[in-house]
Amino acid sequence: MATLGIDEITYGADDLATSKRFFQDWGLKLVAEEADRLVFETLNGGRVIVAASTRADLPPAMESGPTLREVVWGVESEADLVTYAQRIAKQPGFVEQGGRIGCTDPNGLAVRFQVTKKHDVDVQSADYNTWNRKGRVNQAAPAYERAQPIEVGHVVFFVKDVAACEKFYTGNFGFTASDRYPGKGAFLRCAPEGGHHDLFLLQRPDRHAGLNHVAFTVRDIHEVFGGGLHISRCGWDTQLGPGRHPISSAYFWYFKNPAGALVEYYADEDQLTGDWQPREFEPGPTVFAEWAIDGGIDGNTRRQKSAEAPTGKFITDKK
Repeated sequence: MATLGIDEITYGADDLATSKRFFQDWGLKLVAEEADRLVFETLNGGRVIVAASTRADLPPAMESGPTLREVVWGVESEADLVTYAQRIAKQPGFVEQGGRIGCTDPNGLAVRFQVTKKHDVDVQSADYNTWNRKGRVNQAAPAYERAQPIEVGHVVFFVKDVAACEKFYTGNFGFTASDRYPGKGAFLRCAPEGGHHDLFLLQRPDRHAGLNHVAFTVRDIHEVFGGGLHISRCGWDTQLGPGRHPISSAYFWYFKNPAGALVEYYADEDQLTGDWQPREFEPGPTVFAEWAIDGGIDGNTRRQKSAEAPTGKFITDKK
């Protein structure tokens, strides 16, 4: 029995036209469109739905403004759904219909589970040459004009009670703690073996409930850069990045999202097994990012945003 990751997310947004343009620039495929609802897919069939925030069928929002309304997690089998349904039958907002079971988590988010609809994909990623391992010989590393996200990799929420939320996901659905900010944050993965985190819960001093960001997995660091440069050329604003997280080892680039909060391209996160022992960190700037570029890299100049463009033949030329 295992939860396999995020199958689907739904935003409640105020400006669908802008959201449509953003997610298409982001690299998602638009597979369905109505006047008040857009459906996008990642390469492995994960779905990103952007619906008008006024739609009556949307779950209640955790916060005001555009935000995430629902997260659907994929499981291996119908037997998993039966087991989970028994565990959460008395939880607030319990539902069991349309091949899904779910409830409302302690933070006020609609959480659903279904037999996964994602599919395997065969993508080529970069090999790396380190001092003691030469994985790429007689071959140039790839460069990407834009990103095509493989899947919705993880979600991050501000929570009212990090201990209650961690207990909810680990006790009912078998999530496993990877690392923690004691009393302030918990990095959770769906199963003992997998990427560093599928869900990060962060308790702010004001205990505000809301969305921090949704992260999309791409092939490698080169696609983080290629995707970020393309989004910058399209005119969308960087929040922070590119950069690298010390805790998960992942490379990142965060952008502001018209459908709510932030979105992230990321690659090369740590892979963990059941032997991993959770670590404890005190949150701070250098814990969050080993390094990061404030304002991002401009897609046209290939330099930090607002930096003067090169004038010579080579990008390193100066006046």
